[in-house]
Amino acid sequence: MSRFKEVQDLVHSLEADFEKFYEAGNKAAGTRVRNGMQAIKNLAQEIRTEVTAKKNAAKK
Repeated sequence: MSRFKEVQDLVHSLEADFEKFYEAGNKAAGTRVRNGMQAIKNLAQEIRTEVTAKKNAAKK
């Protein structure tokens, strides 16, 4: 569950940058949003790999 908390924290940390980009048109905030979304994608892939490994280990 700590990995889920990491995802939540990362999403929450991007909230201000989303607002700055979409509401104020701040291009630097858009770059931070893109970088943060890439980090979320990578973390999600790591979690998927862990879940698959745990699921397959339970079958044995």
